[in-house]
Amino acid sequence: MLTGKQKRFLRGRANRLRPVATLGKNGLSDQFVDSVAKALEARELVKVSLLPTAEETPAEVGAFLSRTIGGAQVAQTMGRTVLMYRKATQEAHRKLSDKVAKLGK
Repeated sequence: MLTGKQKRFLRGRANRLRPVATLGKNGLSDQFVDSVAKALEARELVKVSLLPTAEETPAEVGAFLSRTIGGAQVAQTMGRTVLMYRKATQEAHRKLSDKVAKLGK
């Protein structure tokens, strides 16, 4: 579970990020979940945008992705955007996780 300091740090880092995945009328498909999981592995911090045609709410999408993708957590939901974080499994992709772990202590 992310602490308040960790969430604040991640929100600051995500300020200039563009959404990597976009959810539309096709809903929460396996392909969508796979694309978010791959992006989380490569970047650790990902914005997911919801189009107006999406039937799900940002809270539902965040909860579903957290359950489906092991270790993924919602850092923020704002409007129709969900900010997801997960520590990368590969050492080479860990850019944020060390800093986030230090803030949790």
